[in-house]
Amino acid sequence: MTTQPKLYVACNFPPEVLDFFTSQFDAAYNDMGRVLSTDELIEHAQGADVVVLTATDPLDQAAVARLPASVKVVCTYSVGNNHLDLDALEARGIAVFSTPGVLDEACADAAWLLMLGAARRVIEGIELIREGTWQGWSPRQLIGREVWGSRLGILGMGRIGRAIARRARGFDMTVHYHNRNRLGPELESGAQYHSTLESLARESDFLCIACPASPSTQGLVNREILQLLPPNAVVCNISRGDIVCDEDLVHALETGVVAAAGLDVFAGEPDIHPAYRQLPNVFGLPHIGSSTLRTRLAMAELLCSSIKAHYSGETPENRIR
Repeated sequence: MTTQPKLYVACNFPPEVLDFFTSQFDAAYNDMGRVLSTDELIEHAQGADVVVLTATDPLDQAAVARLPASVKVVCTYSVGNNHLDLDALEARGIAVFSTPGVLDEACADAAWLLMLGAARRVIEGIELIREGTWQGWSPRQLIGREVWGSRLGILGMGRIGRAIARRARGFDMTVHYHNRNRLGPELESGAQYHSTLESLARESDFLCIACPASPSTQGLVNREILQLLPPNAVVCNISRGDIVCDEDLVHALETGVVAAAGLDVFAGEPDIHPAYRQLPNVFGLPHIGSSTLRTRLAMAELLCSSIKAHYSGETPENRIR
């Protein structure tokens, strides 16, 4: 027999998304208009069977130990799960669900916004327009990086990486990628596999980071990798900020080792490296890769359907643990 669980929604959702959760379940929710502290989250989760949170709501081992005994499911409104101590949750018998698949296209669109914006020096162009300092057309003005026909290197050829690769073919780009494991031909779709990140870097006029965050990927894109990139390369990060070593990327941008960077994610966000706020060759966005209403609703629909399936005795594909 299906049991109707009680939810606590910790996220500060758009009204349409919140309405979806509350229409599907008996759901209390965060109505404070801000991210909750860990203490607040745990307090409000009292009596809940399911907690819905996101990347701004970390649950480390200590926080997991303090979760109410009623909590049997944690749903993260994200693909990434490095904000959760999965081992601690599993040890307590708490099922964990995420939202893979439904935000691939929005994130891929954002990756291309980042790469194009960085390559064509959009930040500098916007400043000329908004500050009223543009002196008119000049053949020497804001010479950017050619995208068409360039080589795109993708670090992490999962769903988002493959969505980025599909768009690259419209720009007549050669696609290269590095994964822990090579994809089958049907998923590779002509992309060239590199068994090491070093090999990928040498062939990447544009290096796009789309791999999951984990302890093994922290600081993976560092000075050594950046120095292997071809001249005038562009670095894009659509994954998680700590995959990039900030000091090394800033140095590469300041010295011309890297021409430009398009960044949607940052280590320690929103308290980001101060140089990213000042460098003219950084095209930065405030972590909005999946920020379209259609995607936000699709993420909610996926979590709601997986909760219902779980409480009906099924095992949804988006269960992490």
